[in-house]
Amino acid sequence: MAATPRSNPVGTDAGTATYAEPPTAEPPTAGPCDLESVPSALADLPSLPDPAIVDATHARALSKTLFTRLDSLEEGTPEYSYVRNSLVELNLALVRYAVGRMGVRSESYEDVVQVGTIGLIKAINRFDPGRGVEFPTFAMPTVIGEIKRYFRDSTWAVRVPRRLQELRIDLTNASAHLEQVQGHAPTVSELAAHLGLSEDEVVEGLVAANGYCATSLEHPNDTTDPEETLAGHIAFADPGLEKVEDLQALQPLVAALPARERRILALRYGAEMTQSAIGEELGISQMHVSRILSRTLGHLRAALVQGR
Repeated sequence: MAATPRSNPVGTDAGTATYAEPPTAEPPTAGPCDLESVPSALADLPSLPDPAIVDATHARALSKTLFTRLDSLEEGTPEYSYVRNSLVELNLALVRYAVGRMGVRSESYEDVVQVGTIGLIKAINRFDPGRGVEFPTFAMPTVIGEIKRYFRDSTWAVRVPRRLQELRIDLTNASAHLEQVQGHAPTVSELAAHLGLSEDEVVEGLVAANGYCATSLEHPNDTTDPEETLAGHIAFADPGLEKVEDLQALQPLVAALPARERRILALRYGAEMTQSAIGEELGISQMHVSRILSRTLGHLRAALVQGR
């Protein structure tokens, strides 16, 4: 039995390879742009093959024809929508190439393709075939710009100003270059001299770069103990928490004291008066005030210990 001839790869301007049918194969099957769905006013358009198998040369030629026709149609009509949608489908390879260049990070590949497709539609809306520029050359900056904007606006863990986002990219590139040239990680002053910035601006950019990616406090620390986490190095005991508990426990005990003891406590620790001044205020001696304070504080201390 004779072997079925395999498709031959055909390169595209977008840097990806599609497969064209061999010469002995049947003509490409019409895809989403089937003539059955073509408005009657566009019956004179050439047959539009399945965009998944069309080669770059054919797609470029069809795009020129469609752009010329799009110029003569009124926006919002079924004919206009059909031609524009056909242009989008024919040029999706540009979007996939741009996504491949930008790289897909933690985001879904299809999400980034959708974002790039929005840029493709914007490029189609603005393209003027009369200027003599090839559409891929015109559209690629718009598609890549849309993807960059998506990365900038949705991938930072902490939102920082655009100026600092762009500074982070400059610092990353400068650090890699200087480390390769000098053989060691660059200092702040070296980065500042290389980028023509002040050291304060470099420090600000380095601090802002920490907001790009967040790490869980439960993430293992870089030690030999796998159970040791970042939280163990960041967290600390707040002595103020114990003080809050004591104050809450003291509140009913102070409220139960006689009025004179409560007033002496308020004057001593609230108004911060001396024992002599309190004695003059109440008409008693400083020694008497001292004995009352000692007795009252001892009672409160014993009540707190017993309550625990």
